[in-house]
Amino acid sequence: MVEILFEDIFTVDQLDPDGKKFDKVSRIVSNKSEQFDMYMQLDVNTEIYPLRVGDKFTMVLAPTLNLDGTPDTGYYTQGGRKSLADKFEYVMHGKLYKISEEAPDKGPVKVDIYVSFGGLLMMLRGDPSNATNFELDQRLFLLMRKV
Repeated sequence: MVEILFEDIFTVDQLDPDGKKFDKVSRIVSNKSEQFDMYMQLDVNTEIYPLRVGDKFTMVLAPTLNLDGTPDTGYYTQGGRKSLADKFEYVMHGKLYKISEEAPDKGPVKVDIYVSFGGLLMMLRGDPSNATNFELDQRLFLLMRKV
């Protein structure tokens, strides 16, 4: 069975909060996920997968797309084999490059997880207990589908 490191439902609260930087990419901001109360900023190719403010989507982070849980080989084969990606509409592959913990002046400690998907970036912030399955330099698949 495939191991899922993180899964939650997010709502797009803002689109390009710092202005539109690229024609085909938008930065989405979600202030609070439904299950784990996570904050997220994510760059999405909106030419391929258009999103609007108010859209809800499920986001999953997994180390492999293989349904049997075997590690990813790093190569894509078009063998018609079923994969986790078949259940989603948008998939990116990237690398976790930074994990940082910080204690704000008021409130509990938060952890920030940074992943680069070939230049499209994600920052996920929340309770440190949600980051126990993540490791630096870990390769991850991000999978999304609208709810």
